[in-house]
Amino acid sequence: MSTWIFLRGLTRENRHWGDFPAVFRDAIADAEIVMLDLPGNGHLNRMESPASVEQMADYCHAEAMARGLGPPYFLLAMSLGAMVAVVWARRHAQEISGCVLINTSLRPFSPFYHRLRPANYPVLLKRAVLGGSSAEWEAMILSLTSNHADSLAFILEWWSRWRREYPVSRRNALRQLWAAICYRADGKPAPPLLILASTQDRLVNVRCSRRLALRWKADFSEHSTAGHDIPLDDSDWVALQVQDWLARKFPVR
Repeated sequence: MSTWIFLRGLTRENRHWGDFPAVFRDAIADAEIVMLDLPGNGHLNRMESPASVEQMADYCHAEAMARGLGPPYFLLAMSLGAMVAVVWARRHAQEISGCVLINTSLRPFSPFYHRLRPANYPVLLKRAVLGGSSAEWEAMILSLTSNHADSLAFILEWWSRWRREYPVSRRNALRQLWAAICYRADGKPAPPLLILASTQDRLVNVRCSRRLALRWKADFSEHSTAGHDIPLDDSDWVALQVQDWLARKFPVR
């Protein structure tokens, strides 16, 4: 049995993984999956989001301990969650078997205009200033993070309902964004790393993951068509990349 802790990104919660956990369990037969929400998101929406990635990592580590999760475990995380995973693996390397980082971006390896593509600034600014309904917010997020938004329109009803049920305050969203902008990686985590990215990511430039994998000499795989949320656009591909990586890095599992 291997324990996997999943971490999502900015303003997302564990339900946004969709069917990916089930697909992952089919591929990694012995996986026990634990999905943690970042403070301010999901059922933790009444908490104040920490203003730093380091504080988010401290919370997640403490939560894992409180749940009695016995290390070592693997971390699978995307975007902001992947930054949290990097800090966690740096501070508690002995507890982490390995990390899968999906479409993340870190200072000092990438400039700000690669970490968030400038083409997205107007739509994000408009929504931040004018606000909008749950459906409008989620439609924007889906359009930015998926390259198959037309075929996935049915999930907008779910996402909108979840936002109404556990709304993320504008203050918490800004605090999470600020934490992501300000975070600066202070070195490579010791555990083995698999970095997954998408060539057609319209939110974050794929160069961020390419450069990170090169600098950290990490295993790397790139999807040719998926958007920022690869587990949403192609969950089978993510599970297969992890399966292959485990077979190469941990052959005695």
